Amino acid sequence: MPNQPKTVHVLAFANVQVLDVTGPLQVFASANDLLRGQGLPVPYAPTVIAADGGAVMSSAGLALMAEPLPSEASDTLLIAGGWGVYEAAEDPALVAWVKAQGLRSRRVASVCTGAFLLAASGWLDGRRVATHWTRCEQLARQHPKLQVEPNPIFINDGPVWTSAGVTAGIDLALALVEEDLGRAVALEVARHLVVFLKRPGGQSQFSATLALQKQGGRFDELHAWIAENLIQDLGLSSLAAKVGMSERSFVRHYRTETGQTPARAVELIRVETARRLLTDSTVPIKRVAVQCGFGSEETLRRSFMRAMDVTPQAYRERFAISPQAGPAAP
Repeated sequence: MPNQPKTVHVLAFANVQVLDVTGPLQVFASANDLLRGQGLPVPYAPTVIAADGGAVMSSAGLALMAEPLPSEASDTLLIAGGWGVYEAAEDPALVAWVKAQGLRSRRVASVCTGAFLLAASGWLDGRRVATHWTRCEQLARQHPKLQVEPNPIFINDGPVWTSAGVTAGIDLALALVEEDLGRAVALEVARHLVVFLKRPGGQSQFSATLALQKQGGRFDELHAWIAENLIQDLGLSSLAAKVGMSERSFVRHYRTETGQTPARAVELIRVETARRLLTDSTVPIKRVAVQCGFGSEETLRRSFMRAMDVTPQAYRERFAISPQAGPAAP
């Protein structure tokens, strides 16, 4: 444990997205609380900074008190996102400061559209980059030297970390805590924050259920029921009966609403549940297949390959928790 807390400077600007600032800040603050409670030195010194210091108005109408841009090095320099980032990225003095400060930092990171400011400084040239899915095309167009990836919630490329939108900043901050203090501390912080799932960076920005939802949500209750009854008969006749439709009518309306066939939707929801079991438990893959309604390990493997282009075993090896992190699910 270092004697001096690591400086975490979170850069804000006018019209910053408030959760891009406060989400990661709370992760570092909770890590401090956790270790302080164990009688250990606090690991972080998190601070909001801005070009002129003082009050910075977020796009949510909440003012944040910021310190001026520091003259000392940052251990972690984190660039928040928000509607104001585009104007910030056109400020030559701020862009130059980010470029210089990054050279003095152990690592630099961005949350959501903060990638636009980090890209303007040149820090993302030639790197794999994540940002909010609605801004991936724009970021790639404006900065063709970047390898923008629309799917991951965060990406680590050398000393540079970038994340997708809003709550993905919390996932990124948890990953930074894990890098510094180990997985057990990061998981405890996640539990303290009541985070539903500590997601690895390779996870998709989209859940299968969310991707199936459309405005109006005609089949939302059906999707929730499917997720709770994966080992039941989820064939076409059962699903049609569940929503009170004929099979032909159900297939037609379901495809129009979700863009998927019912069978494909069931498969995606089962794969998503299997992903969680593979990463967050030590349940044997054969049992994962049964618990998710696949019946056999081979059926799970084929479905996983179709949806993820990777085998369940390879996915677990890349993203799974350590065996010491917790007991297997029943």
